[in-house]
Amino acid sequence: QVQLVESGGGLVQTGGSLRLSCTASSRSFTLSTRAMGWFRQVSGEEREIVASIGWRGTTYYTDSAKGRFTISRDNAKNTLYLQMNSLKPEDTAVYYCAVDSSPFGGASRISADYWGQGTQVTVSS
Repeated sequence: QVQLVESGGGLVQTGGSLRLSCTASSRSFTLSTRAMGWFRQVSGEEREIVASIGWRGTTYYTDSAKGRFTISRDNAKNTLYLQMNSLKPEDTAVYYCAVDSSPFGGASRISADYWGQGTQVTVSS
């Protein structure tokens, strides 16, 4: 129903920047009316939310992401972005984008119903 493809991960030094992209496609519903988010997972740990954006553009960030990361979306391109600045080694993880299947959701209560395959971000010290 929904395909999500992440890109933009890689290896960067501490203090560097990366911009992740997630291109979405769906034959079932209009993605512009769905909340979307970025999550990350370290091997052996639970997947955790990083940031999310509601259908109207409201945003939510975890404390670790505030001030360093910016989530945005381009509905015309069905693409979700995560600009990551001032990266730290503890940001190293596989980053996933997700979309909420329910329409008109806000950023704070996203239900991650569909997932991409993930993109690796590695920050060297």
